[in-house]
Amino acid sequence: MFAVVLVPHHTSTGDLVLPLVAALAAVAVAAYASVRRKLRAATRTTPGGMLPTVVPLDELDRRARRLLVETDDCVRTSREELGRAAEAFGDEAVRECAEAVEFAAVEVAEAFRLRQRFDDGEGQARGLLEEIVERCEAAGRRLDAQAPEFDRIRALERTAGEALERAEARLREVTARAPDADRALAGIRARYALSACLPVAGHDDQAKDRLHFATTVLHRARQAMRDGATDDAVALLRAAEAATEQATVLMDGVVRLAADLTAAADRLPTALTDMEADLSEARGLLGTDTARAIAHGQSVVARVREERNGEGPYDPVGALRRIEQAAVGLDRALHRVARGSGALGRLERAVLVARSTVGAAAGHVTTHRGAVGWEARTRLAEAERRLRGAVNTAVPPVPAPADALADAREADTLAREARRLAERDVRAYGTPYGEGLWTGGAVLGGILLVPRQATSAPPRRPARSPKLFEQGDPTRRTGRRGAPPPGRSRRTRELRRAGHPGAQGRRRAVPDGTGREPALVGGRGPGA
Repeated sequence: MFAVVLVPHHTSTGDLVLPLVAALAAVAVAAYASVRRKLRAATRTTPGGMLPTVVPLDELDRRARRLLVETDDCVRTSREELGRAAEAFGDEAVRECAEAVEFAAVEVAEAFRLRQRFDDGEGQARGLLEEIVERCEAAGRRLDAQAPEFDRIRALERTAGEALERAEARLREVTARAPDADRALAGIRARYALSACLPVAGHDDQAKDRLHFATTVLHRARQAMRDGATDDAVALLRAAEAATEQATVLMDGVVRLAADLTAAADRLPTALTDMEADLSEARGLLGTDTARAIAHGQSVVARVREERNGEGPYDPVGALRRIEQAAVGLDRALHRVARGSGALGRLERAVLVARSTVGAAAGHVTTHRGAVGWEARTRLAEAERRLRGAVNTAVPPVPAPADALADAREADTLAREARRLAERDVRAYGTPYGEGLWTGGAVLGGILLVPRQATSAPPRRPARSPKLFEQGDPTRRTGRRGAPPPGRSRRTRELRRAGHPGAQGRRRAVPDGTGREPALVGGRGPGA
């Protein structure tokens, strides 16, 4: 057996010094490590072993704006390519690709919501910008990861002949629709006021421009196939498909607006009757604000009735908007909230107006995305989000009628602002030229890349000369310095093989004195 002998031990104060120092040192090391982790999360390390530096807020802002536009373009292009692949091979064949595109669409929509909060001065600025960058990069990574599978499914390099036949058939189908769209537009112009026609002003000419471009490019693709230049044919084919799709968007916009104006005209008598009933009820109440709101409401009703019953053209969508604005003023003067059947009727009309405005703004951004910047896209994304909230009746939390009505009004306001900003961007961009006027619409639509000088200045009108400089805002669609944006490499190689100018990257100026057509541009991820 072993015996344990306890030996008395006398501890002095000095004996405690070493353990205490060790404990304090451990706490200090832990605190230092925590600070270092936080510092690394908020800083970047520059090459050459330099000390970490915080990314300046304005630089982070520029990066967020650039990624928003770049990723939005990639999602839009991917959706278009995905739709064409689904038509050819079925929904099940592209199911995984569709999930990737939907994931990216959700991420970029949330990034735009964060950008709207940043613009409104809500939240912590750096945190919002960092999350915007993270979400855009996450969307890009998901699309990039799925791109090889999409390429395998569509296999344009092996099935270019069949795809070309489908594109030609689609072009003939869309071209056959042009006379109907022209008649619808002529009817709008003859019956309604200029303000009612503005959302589709020029759609007929722009649609014909895209169709002419698609016809010419498909002819060149067919010739490239005969010459054995399959890579060139694929690049041209994608451009023709995109142009045909944009022509469809432009024609659909005309038909949709005609239907919206008819529906608004049908609902206008009920809106006038409801507003007159509200005014009659309010007359029994006293107050300066109430009297002022009643007088304004009476003026609006009288003017709308005069326009509707007169012989001249009028704008029924604008009339519904003005009546709703007068009703809102009356609600505020009476300190009341819209409820009951009256609120539901107002909501139906407000949603009609918002859908018309949002749809027109979305079509304009889609068909001019080569020139439209981050601000218009942010307002449009927020308008679409508010409109979804206004019509939500199934997904909790379902808004009350008054809240849904406010969402519909805000969606209309944001969409009109988005359209104004988009038109400003297009005007600032000017009329681009490639081989000639026939390529201008394709450049504005983001189908063709016109090389343009990289500069920190705002977008300027391109020089009307054979020397074309890089397209768009210099803060857009550029990857890390010296490298193309993620997801562009395959298309860039494709264009470089085809010999298109501008295929060497989008960051530096690429002078082009040949007068050849601009380079073709594709989106990231599926279809890139």
